Amino acid sequence: MATPLPMPGFLLVSIAIAALLIYLPFFAVGYGRFKVGYDKSAPRTMLAKLPPYAQRATWAHENAFESMILFAPAALMAYVTQQQSAVALGAAIAYLVARTIYPLAYIGDNPILRSLMFGIANLSTFTLYILSCRSALM
Repeated sequence: MATPLPMPGFLLVSIAIAALLIYLPFFAVGYGRFKVGYDKSAPRTMLAKLPPYAQRATWAHENAFESMILFAPAALMAYVTQQQSAVALGAAIAYLVARTIYPLAYIGDNPILRSLMFGIANLSTFTLYILSCRSALM
């Protein structure tokens, strides 16, 4: 696979893109908050008042942080161990694609697609860990 950036650069850029993807579902949350009225003094208590799509968007937003906590170190390990393989590149790309589709499936209430994207993202993350650890131990 060819990327516009060299592979190590793509790994670093993938972390930045993943960080931006954390806020993808927040647009739906913001719209839901706007519709019910935003309570500045107690913003977290309004979750129960949000429409179902905005509640799911909130959960997708929170899950994005949880996913990023695992992906960023995996991509950094791949960067440090100078992963250049198509497998590493494919894992980074698959993670970004899955984490783009995941909140859309969550907000759209498609649990099968959401679970599939969750699994692909985790598999991609752990692939980067395995490749990096294998390189570090050789």
